[in-house]
Amino acid sequence: MVIPDWKEQEWDPEKPNAYAGIFHFHFWRFGEWVDVVIDDRLPTVNNQLIYCHSSSRNEFWCALVEKAYAKLAGCYQALDGGNTADALVDFTGGVSEPIDLTEGDFANDEAKRNQLFERVLKVHSRGGLISASIKAVTAADMEARLACGLVKGHAYAITDVRKVRLGHGLLAFFKSEKLDMIRLRNPWGEREWNGPWSDTSEEWQKVSKSEREKLGVTVQDDGEFWMTFEDLCRYFTDIIKCRLINTSYLSIHKTWEEARLRGAWTRHEDPLQNRSGGCINHKDTFFQNPQYIFDVKKPEDEVLICIQQRPKQSTRRDGKGENLAIGFDIYKGSGPPESEALLGTGRRHPGQSQVEENRQYRMHSLQHRAASSIYINSRSVFLRTEQPEGRYVIIPTTFEPGHTGEFLLRVFTDVPANCRELRLDEPPRTCWSSLCGYPQQVTQVHVLGAAGLKDSPTGANSYVIIKCEGDKVRSAVQKGTSTPEYDVKGVFYRKKPSQPITVQIWNHRVLKDEFLGQVHLKANADDLQALHTLHLRDRNSRQPSDLPGTVAVRVLSSASLTAV
Repeated sequence: MVIPDWKEQEWDPEKPNAYAGIFHFHFWRFGEWVDVVIDDRLPTVNNQLIYCHSSSRNEFWCALVEKAYAKLAGCYQALDGGNTADALVDFTGGVSEPIDLTEGDFANDEAKRNQLFERVLKVHSRGGLISASIKAVTAADMEARLACGLVKGHAYAITDVRKVRLGHGLLAFFKSEKLDMIRLRNPWGEREWNGPWSDTSEEWQKVSKSEREKLGVTVQDDGEFWMTFEDLCRYFTDIIKCRLINTSYLSIHKTWEEARLRGAWTRHEDPLQNRSGGCINHKDTFFQNPQYIFDVKKPEDEVLICIQQRPKQSTRRDGKGENLAIGFDIYKGSGPPESEALLGTGRRHPGQSQVEENRQYRMHSLQHRAASSIYINSRSVFLRTEQPEGRYVIIPTTFEPGHTGEFLLRVFTDVPANCRELRLDEPPRTCWSSLCGYPQQVTQVHVLGAAGLKDSPTGANSYVIIKCEGDKVRSAVQKGTSTPEYDVKGVFYRKKPSQPITVQIWNHRVLKDEFLGQVHLKANADDLQALHTLHLRDRNSRQPSDLPGTVAVRVLSSASLTAV
């Protein structure tokens, strides 16, 4: 995609006289592919290319790509010491994930290392780009060569990822011993790793000749070499994986559903219109940031989230943009405090509640944080997380309040997540509000679980429904237990606060669901008792009789519609 087909260029190999020295290249910037046009004048000294060049004197594609990328960045100097993760995204439109090998202690933790290798193998097998580097802490460290032959501060390209079979002949197949191996290339095209499994090392005697030929092992100082993944984790400090996100339904590989939303951090004197509240350290203004809602629709799903800011370009002479320190938090509801975490059975509730299943308006109070990215002054920040089914709110922020800028939010899930921005703080007032009424109170109902339900030989397959003024929220079915944990929330904007909220529990059956009991909640704004453990009652008789079981409910009500 970076180098368009020759038919899209302004030259034709069959008509050399029409050549005008014009080349087109495409780079992915802020959610779209940008066309960059350059001429064929390349910087040289003594008739030699100064920067990127091929070993073949008549091959110029890499120097031309470099010139186009320099034009996009502002100048050649802007490419000096640039960010590898940003470059990988610019050339692929993918999503980059940086991994700190030292902090993660992958060299010593075999289980974590094996898991990381499988992920690296998957990214490589699906056409993604991967690089590895050794952090240069000081300027003197930059390009310093270590005794093992590796160079600090270089972005080594990972060119192959293999499980290499050890042994010779049939013995190799019967032993089935394999080694996790990585092939890397020094961007200089020379100076290689000289440790185990380097080009001339004796370890290669453990591998059959046919296996060596299949791997393409050479003894040339061409900058390309093999090493074990364990040694890579020991000597390198960082890996960057750039996934090519597959959204094609025709592919045999895993496909992702992508939601792409553009937003901005903006300042305003009115707190309800301000959108630059800073990170969670600034609790008074944190909820004044942009908010986005999405749904996980499977029992457990992997979610990829990336936020990319538009750099504030400084002088064209040095070309480097200024990045804000950015990050994001993901919320899914608050679990009960420790003192309230006991249900009727004495079980301790895990506190993994989602944001209210029916939330349509912005959050104003702290919920349970499901996940959080790092905060860093990088162009993009990435997070991979696994979350249970439910509704979630993403809050992208700058680290400090009051900073402004544009950003692109990308959310990848297995099934469509219905990701959208929460723009309104409360239900809108319309011309019908005076006739139909406007909410006077907001109530948040959190059904934690139940205990002692009417049992059956296989246990109850129960679910809960919360009803309020025509709106209702239903939980997932909790199978085979008389002590279910529903952990479901609803938020209701009530026009008639005197009408109670109903919580019903049903037993899921093949032909017809069975009613197990209900409770009514008055949920007054002045009711300070947050946790209620209530006996289930029948719904038919005027004097409702108790049914087997209790339900644990937390309630929060307020006359201020921006209280939750």
